[in-house]
Parts: sequence; C-alpha cells; structure tokens
Amino acid sequence: MNKTQWVSVILTLGLILLLYFGFDTKPKEQEAIEKSRAFMTESTDIQVLVKDAKAEIGISKLGEILRTEEQLQEALTDSTKVDLYKSLSGAWYDQKQYAISGYYAQQVAEILQTEESWSIAGTTYTISLQRSEKEKARDFSARRSVQAFESAISINPENTAHQVNLALVYTLQPPKENPMKGIQMLLGLNKEQPENVLVLVNLGRLAIQTGQLDRAEERLLKAVELEPDNQGANCLLVKVYQEKGETDRAKTFDERCAALL
Repeated sequence: MNKTQWVSVILTLGLILLLYFGFDTKPKEQEAIEKSRAFMTESTDIQVLVKDAKAEIGISKLGEILRTEEQLQEALTDSTKVDLYKSLSGAWYDQKQYAISGYYAQQVAEILQTEESWSIAGTTYTISLQRSEKEKARDFSARRSVQAFESAISINPENTAHQVNLALVYTLQPPKENPMKGIQMLLGLNKEQPENVLVLVNLGRLAIQTGQLDRAEERLLKAVELEPDNQGANCLLVKVYQEKGETDRAKTFDERCAALL
C-alpha cells in the first residue's frame, strides 16, 4: 500500500506523519523503474561522450576504433574482451578522451575484478577530472572514479594508495554535503599512519594549493627525511621555497628534483 492509499484511510495527522517519516512506502516496482532509469542515464552518458568524441577525431584513428568495436561485438571469451577493452582504452587515451578511456578501463576491471585493474580505472577517471574540458565528461568521471577506488579498497583495504586516491578524487570534486571530505580523509590517514610518505606528500601538495606554506614545508621535509629520494616531496619543496622567497633552499631542492626526474 502506497502513501496515497494510506492517507485515504488514516485521518489523523500524527499517523500520517509517522507513515511518511517512519516507513519506506515506495513500491518495489517504482524502485526497479528508478534503478533502470539510473542505468539508462549512465548508458546514455557514455554513448553521448563517445558520439561527440568520434566527431572530433581523425578518420584514420576513427577507423581503428570502429574496427576494434566490431571485433568486440564478435568476441566470445573474457580474455579476448579484456584485450579489446584495453586497446580501446589506450586509443581513447591517446586522443585525450580520458573519460571514455576510463570507461573501457572499467570494463576490464569488471571482468578481472582485481585491485590493480580497478585502480587503473580510477586513476584514468581521475586524469579525466583533472584534464577534461567538458563538464559532462568530468561529472561522468567523478562518479565512476569513486566507484573504482572503492572497489579497489574492498579488495585490499590495507593498500593505503587506494584510500589516498579516493581522497584526492573528493578534493578534485568535493561533495556538496561535505566539501572537506577529501582533506578529512587524508588527515585521518595521517593520524593513523604518521610516517606514510604518500599521505604526507599529498597533504603537502594540498597545503601549497591553499597557501599554507609552513604546513606544506613541515610535511614535505618529514617526507624527505623518511624517504630522501622521494621525487614528489623534493620537487614540491622547490615551489614552497620559491613562494617563501628562500632562493638558496629552492635551488638546493631544485637540484635534487632534477636529479630524481
């Protein structure tokens, strides 16, 4: 019985409010329709992205992609599909269509179900978040990157890199209900693992972006102390000291950075 039917037989406001706030009266058929619509929207999104991208690329590359798509339709084994999905992901990546590249990387992960394949999909979507010029490509990638890294975490919760990558997605595309979610996740990881260099480097990078140079310096110097040859920490310290006007120290870390490239 749905909410309208209940209202017709229950006349007291208290019971109506109890029904409205206390119970889920949405029919299962309606839930199924909503899930179907969500799936259709996701499918439409990728179809629109692919259609638009195909209109922008050269004929030779388009021909290569179309041939691979035809082969994919005829593929009978998962191993063949994986190879073809990888080929399409690489082809679209070369065309700087990172959202589509991520989609095909995700298809690989759906078959393989390994933390590495999910991490690759998530990373590709994150690159789309950073580099795609079209808003619909970034929106598509934001949702998918979260799903991919969460899948990697579910397979191996001990791998901090997956948690860091998920946090970075939230810093790139902050949730409206919690804009600080990404930085809060990183700070939580730092509290749990105060000597984790990956966490320190990313906190240092974010501190630079927000103008907290002293905090960035503290974290990055600690990272270098723990891992002297860490390229990210050494190179980010160049920017810190340039911003602070400490040219001698900037030069020192610039030399270290160049040696590690």
